[in-house]
Amino acid sequence: MKLSLRLASSILLSFMLLLAAMGQVEAKTCESPSGKYHGVCLNAKNCASVCPSEGFTGGHCKSLRCYCIKTC
Repeated sequence: MKLSLRLASSILLSFMLLLAAMGQVEAKTCESPSGKYHGVCLNAKNCASVCPSEGFTGGHCKSLRCYCIKTC
């Protein structure tokens, strides 16, 4: 009984160390075309400044359109 308790503890400790070694998981980012940005998107700063008014945290230009982004 003592040996199996040690074995279970060792396995649990090894599993916890493995999870810690894997690091943090990155949060998923959602993006959506901006509804308020008009025109061709060539300046990411302008795009990023419009997106908070739409409930997003930032934005970037992609394929000449402004896409707003936030963590899902």
